[in-house]
Amino acid sequence: MSYYPEPIARLISEFDRMPGIGAKMAQRLAFHILRMSKKDAASLANSIIEVKNKIGYCSICNNLTDEDPCWICKDDKRDRSIICVVEEPDDIATIEKTREYKGLYHVLLGVISPLDGIGPEDIKVKELIDRLKGETVSEVIVATNPNVEGEATAMYLSKLIKPLGIKVTRIAHGMPVGGDLEYTDVVTLIKALDGRQSI
Repeated sequence: MSYYPEPIARLISEFDRMPGIGAKMAQRLAFHILRMSKKDAASLANSIIEVKNKIGYCSICNNLTDEDPCWICKDDKRDRSIICVVEEPDDIATIEKTREYKGLYHVLLGVISPLDGIGPEDIKVKELIDRLKGETVSEVIVATNPNVEGEATAMYLSKLIKPLGIKVTRIAHGMPVGGDLEYTDVVTLIKALDGRQSI
């Protein structure tokens, strides 16, 4: 039984369906919208509709874009000999914020996860291989997450790409800057020791 009028209950229910938002947060968001002016609420609603109508995937790299190809694939200043493979489009924004990487990207739109019924054919692996055969790429950086699925995907990609004569590298894992050994888990410490560099 809902304690709110139907429109409020429905709005709370819609927010509650979103990832990372629980019942309390859904309720807070709904009441925040109720306190907004009609103009601000309409602007929010229009932004949601605009995103759904105008945003799609880049036909080359699968990044989210409002034009095809995306701004990264169109940029002549990018290093076209390197492709960084990521799981999701928001991973690109994270890497771009560093302002260090100047190559291209390929978004898999997921990872291999047999327990969830997701195999290589369910993500953009074939498109990556086709792309590598058609371009002059010398290195592929695999930047999947350091979890079981991310590692399995990285190993699978490595086995497919190496026979093409392309160097395959993996982003480093280990201690975060400012981290404390005392609070570091064993797996992270093992990765940090394995990936040590000379100074």
